[in-house]
Amino acid sequence: MTRKLIHWASAAAFASTLFCTYGFAPAASARQASQSSPAQSSTQQQPAQQQQPADKSKQPAPLQLDTPQGSTPQAAPTVPPTPQEEADFKTFQAIPQNDIDKRIPAAESFLQKYPQSQYRPAMYQTLVSGYLAKQEVPKMIDAGEKEIALNPNDTPILGLMGQTLARTLNPKSPDALAQLNKAELYSKRAIEVTPTLTKPAELTDDQFNNAKNNALEMAYSGLGLVYLQKGQYDQAIPTLEQSLKTDNHGEPDPVNLYLLGLANEKASHFDAAVAAFTKCAAIQSSLQANCKSGIETAKKASSTQLSAPK
Repeated sequence: MTRKLIHWASAAAFASTLFCTYGFAPAASARQASQSSPAQSSTQQQPAQQQQPADKSKQPAPLQLDTPQGSTPQAAPTVPPTPQEEADFKTFQAIPQNDIDKRIPAAESFLQKYPQSQYRPAMYQTLVSGYLAKQEVPKMIDAGEKEIALNPNDTPILGLMGQTLARTLNPKSPDALAQLNKAELYSKRAIEVTPTLTKPAELTDDQFNNAKNNALEMAYSGLGLVYLQKGQYDQAIPTLEQSLKTDNHGEPDPVNLYLLGLANEKASHFDAAVAAFTKCAAIQSSLQANCKSGIETAKKASSTQLSAPK
């Protein structure tokens, strides 16, 4: 799964979180600004100006690094595949990875037909990436939960689940605290496990390191937002900074810069807040207006309040 998909696919729900929690009109993730948005879902809130996908060929492949070292507990026993199951799996593999409208029902059908298949992880990972692309977050989370039950050390899924659960939190929901705690659990698990992984033979060193960094970036981002939601600003700040540090792409995720600015502002680190908001505002995205507003708010607070030492 590409990093851009992860950011724009969670943008709508994250925007709702910003509105519910901080009381201003939300902006979508910056990755949404440079790409088409995924298809709308009736199961969750959408931003006011939602676009339809212009080119399905740009949809990403499923996550990589999905078979970490060592054995992992299974939610249900696997059975040796029958010739028919092998044939059905090859048929599934032949579906282009960017054709999510065919891969999703094919994966669902395969799981229903072969509930104990050794190929379940591939199906769940397909459903995670596919449902995230369609912004069907509840279905994405359900598939992610099942994959984690099968492979507790699947760090890309752990990182993505931690970030998604944090970014799609509805603070008014009766299970908001449980969702926040689960986001914290998955993020911390990804951070703990990722450095211990052994490189799969089929990946180059660069591919392996990029996969690990992507998982860590998401995990630190999710955990930082958890701390921010809990009002633990002194923990949110270094965690979000670590997410940005782990980011090895040419352009950082403005969502993390925005959250870092917000955490610093809440902690009365006004100069640091201005610096983070300024970096966010310099990136072309739908967060620019909020980041520019954050700069002015932090500067105004700095002129009337004492800054706390970092």
